[in-house]
Amino acid sequence: MKVIGVVGLPASGKGEFSKIAEGLGIPVVVMGDVIRNAVKKAGLPPTDENLGAMANRLRAERGMDAIAYLCVDAINERSAPLVLVDGIRGDAEVRVFRKQFPTFHLVAIETSFPKRLERLRERKRSDDVGSAEGLLTRDKRELGWGLGHALKMADIRINNDGSLEEFTAKVTDLVRGMERGA
Repeated sequence: MKVIGVVGLPASGKGEFSKIAEGLGIPVVVMGDVIRNAVKKAGLPPTDENLGAMANRLRAERGMDAIAYLCVDAINERSAPLVLVDGIRGDAEVRVFRKQFPTFHLVAIETSFPKRLERLRERKRSDDVGSAEGLLTRDKRELGWGLGHALKMADIRINNDGSLEEFTAKVTDLVRGMERGA
């Protein structure tokens, strides 16, 4: 089984990458779902503050690689030739996936701050921040989890400052190439 991990700053296009891959028939494991489920189980609303606090708590209690370990079984359950992992936030998680899946490839999605802020304002998810200050705070929190180190560990980089059509073409080419063994 080949595993593709996707890493990027908030609103860089990780979710869109996953939608495109899913549309191509690739199973997707979303790391954030582990956190969303923990927040729901705790009876809390899925706000940015609650999701961030739960992610910090899981990492503090179980280690910086806790969420990756919680996803390994979900990845193996997919039993597909290619599986995508969405939402890697740190280098400890990358190390877990590289150890567990020898054919793991990490893809970094690079998107400018203004473009990410614009996308956050447009998508209006319950955990989204709508201001530059809020996005900077979220960036800082996620960089504190090792996101900057994970970005540096990427095997492949995709720029996502263009149109959705351009991004879709890049992701489709990458996924199809990985399916063929390129």
